[in-house]
Amino acid sequence: MSPIDFRSFDALTFDCYGTLIDWETGILNALKPVLRAHETTVEAEPLLEAFARHEAALEAGPYLRYADVLAGCLRGLGDELGFEPTPTERTTFGRSVTEWPAFADSPAALARLKQRFKLGVITNCDDDLFAASNQRLQIDFDWVVTAEQAGGYKPRPENFVFAFERIDVPRERILHVAQSLFHDHVPATALGMTTVWIDRRQGRAGGGATPPADAQPDLTTPDLKTFADLATA
Repeated sequence: MSPIDFRSFDALTFDCYGTLIDWETGILNALKPVLRAHETTVEAEPLLEAFARHEAALEAGPYLRYADVLAGCLRGLGDELGFEPTPTERTTFGRSVTEWPAFADSPAALARLKQRFKLGVITNCDDDLFAASNQRLQIDFDWVVTAEQAGGYKPRPENFVFAFERIDVPRERILHVAQSLFHDHVPATALGMTTVWIDRRQGRAGGGATPPADAQPDLTTPDLKTFADLATA
């Protein structure tokens, strides 16, 4: 039995990358040709953890569009691994979001949830890059809040406050659903939200492409289908 009474909520807000879109697969696929061109070999998990460090540092600084954050991550990875990515490689990696795949269960689960709740997304991305990802999700979100619109990145609480101003549902009736403890659950719970952790990395050590963080979600499920089963029962 779920510890959450889903009848208490009218809207669900989602993180996108890592929750709905398989960004770790997308990141690794986009890095493979670069590493191969520079004759560099790195195991997947250390590479994702290095990416997480560079991304978090860039997002905590002066605002950059997400395509530029990714380009900066590639430059940082090159510095760390001993190669210099070309301008074309940086640009291509910065735009690689458009190629990142959706998790297999995301479109159907979102369609089911849409029948019961209003749906929003609070994403660390640019408007145009998210629009490309949304085509893979095949859902018409009621609200889309991007880092570009908010002028900064989660885990800033300002991104959530910005979303609350856009969403015409009381905060206490919004349930936030996300994979990243660092980007989402820490700030959302600090703001008094009820949260659900989609623990896509179950069984794998470490945080992958997200920095480590301590948070206490109200519910944990291994994937979006399981969450949709509970929320629409």
